[in-house]
Amino acid sequence: MTPTPDKPLAGVRVVELARVLSGPYATMLLADLGADVVKVEHPERGDDTRHWGPPDVGGESAYYLSTNRGKRDLAVDLKDPDGLAIVRDLCAGADVVIENFRPGVAERLGLGYAEVAAANPRVVYCSISAFGAGREPADRPGFDAVLQAETGFMHITGEVDGVPSKVGVAITDVLTALNSAVAINAALYRRAETGRGEHLVVSLLDSALSGLVNVVQSALVSGNEAKRYGNAHASVVPYETLPVADGWITVAAGNDAQYQKLCRVLGRGDLAEDPRFATNSDRVRNRDALIPELNRELAKRNGQEWVDELHAAGVPVGKIRGVLEAVRAAAESGKPATFTVDHPTAGPLEQVRPGFADTAGGAMWATTPPPRLGEHTRQILEELGVGADRVAELEKRGVVRQADHENEG
Repeated sequence: MTPTPDKPLAGVRVVELARVLSGPYATMLLADLGADVVKVEHPERGDDTRHWGPPDVGGESAYYLSTNRGKRDLAVDLKDPDGLAIVRDLCAGADVVIENFRPGVAERLGLGYAEVAAANPRVVYCSISAFGAGREPADRPGFDAVLQAETGFMHITGEVDGVPSKVGVAITDVLTALNSAVAINAALYRRAETGRGEHLVVSLLDSALSGLVNVVQSALVSGNEAKRYGNAHASVVPYETLPVADGWITVAAGNDAQYQKLCRVLGRGDLAEDPRFATNSDRVRNRDALIPELNRELAKRNGQEWVDELHAAGVPVGKIRGVLEAVRAAAESGKPATFTVDHPTAGPLEQVRPGFADTAGGAMWATTPPPRLGEHTRQILEELGVGADRVAELEKRGVVRQADHENEG
């Protein structure tokens, strides 16, 4: 793959021995930054998320398409000694290896950190697990829903008197992916100074607990278990979803000045002057008296009218949007949130941009589509010095797989 010199990770080779969300999302972020990411998959099953549909398009699930753009794909059977040897050679020449096997599996395959680093001391090796190294039972598996339950996310999410609820996206996987990408970039920076790689250990459990930020800190400081507040906030009032004549809006008055502006827009200067609501701490203590007063005023007019007036007054406010509506609204406000890649079977494929951008105007995201299973197998094997006859023999035995209608990107 030809490096993209205008991207910060140009020339960095990443081997992805990962599947589902946390690992693939982390490596997609690295690909967005210019890294050459080689995704290693089983030649028949592939990544689990290839089968997580509908919806599907062009034979690929939307879930898989969401986390795999900008990569090349090597389909190889790690249970075959010849296939395993290929991946070991691939790791020996990598800058980064990221894996999320069940604990102990990478070591049994000879693909653990010690084995890879023995052949490649400069490797930055990132291990992702559900519950983290050093915790028992050591081989405990876990998906996001389990981790949301185990880490308190479900406990604090949902209506005050309702049942615990998970966040609508796999938030522990997303946090783990972000932590992994940050740690990998930091390790690459340090390697530039020391010449040596290192072993990074990231878990969904630790990522989720650290992602609770103020909620977990408040519990630690107070000694009291956290509570559910629905769409309200434990420490800021008013900071919640409030009813209007035609639905709901969200108001986030994060300081006293914004609260006073809110009261003026509502025509309730008395609420701004009421000593029960003078400071945020007062409002937190007296939220049960304040919120009904705000609800009474807001219910008199439609949401868009309030949004326009509150925005003009400098009060943070937003309407409740659907996902598609939110994406389109971002574009209508002046900057698209999506871009399009040409997929060989799905055709033009709209994807969401990453959460970062280059202010110089460069396209700081991958522009090649998510690869088909085994799309670049022959190309990668050729780079490893495997001859055409040997590749044909491996294909015939089912050790490797090349996608039909090769498109090497």
